[in-house]
Amino acid sequence: MALSATLPIQDSAASLFQASSTDVDEHCAALGRWRLSYDQISAGAFRGSFTQLSLPRVDVFREITSQQVRQYGQLGADSFGIGLPWDSAGELSCNGTSASGARVLASIDAEIDMCTPKAFELRGVVASTVLIAELAARLGIELPRTVWHRLQLIEMAEAPVARLRTHLAAIQATIATAPETFNHLAARQALEDALLVEIMDMLPTARPSDPGRSAAARRRTVDRARELMHGSGDRSLSLLEVCKVVGASPRKLGYCFQDVVGTSPMHYWRAMRLNRVRRDLKRAGGIETSVYDVAVQHGFWHFSQFSLDYKRHFSEKPSETLRRARLAA
Repeated sequence: MALSATLPIQDSAASLFQASSTDVDEHCAALGRWRLSYDQISAGAFRGSFTQLSLPRVDVFREITSQQVRQYGQLGADSFGIGLPWDSAGELSCNGTSASGARVLASIDAEIDMCTPKAFELRGVVASTVLIAELAARLGIELPRTVWHRLQLIEMAEAPVARLRTHLAAIQATIATAPETFNHLAARQALEDALLVEIMDMLPTARPSDPGRSAAARRRTVDRARELMHGSGDRSLSLLEVCKVVGASPRKLGYCFQDVVGTSPMHYWRAMRLNRVRRDLKRAGGIETSVYDVAVQHGFWHFSQFSLDYKRHFSEKPSETLRRARLAA
């Protein structure tokens, strides 16, 4: 169940939104104008929170997810986003590389597709690509074109990244202790200027992280396999079919998935199908729908094992998901 609240700031040019949820889809729906979808990959109860401070020209966000999650979609049309992984023990997987040190996650008018680890926190800033391009032009900054139109982990100079981290930490501390600070126009303008200055200082130093030739080959194998898995629609593919099409043995595909996604292809594919079953059950308000029919449709032929896997993955029985959907219909 999602709990959310939009906390109005006196000036209509700014607002503060906070939400928490125990369901990955409800968490995703709370992301506002971001057009993203999430799939829960690791098993266990999901807990997520999202905080967004919306200023006239930029949005500042903080997101926390308890389970490993695949995120895909867009931040919105013509959006620029920079995200910094925050005190996470696991590694963010993006294009076969992980975020560490002065690497930041950058999405500049791009599709997003990445896998986050358990207990993951991401903080960052979102603005329009038009604003960033206009500022760069006025300041005589040449933006690195190689980082546009594709989600990338980017190497940047350490100093501006560290300063941006300091700003983001201060913003979250202020939200927690004195959100009325953002009622003041001068404070908001100073904050926006400080964030944009650091971004303009960071971008000229940006260069895509190079995963190396072998890592790039593993990423291509995984990308093709995931494309088959996600593009299969209502028909459930087998892992053997995927291996045949991508030209990799199960063992080789396993190595590739572990490096790029952080889990095995079998676990990843089972998690994707479990997420699809859960969404179908949540949409099923009709009395004629049965858990068995939905499970079989997504390739789960061993029903008792499916029920165990489902409960382990989402911390509830599939019948409980369906019952809740019927009550809400």
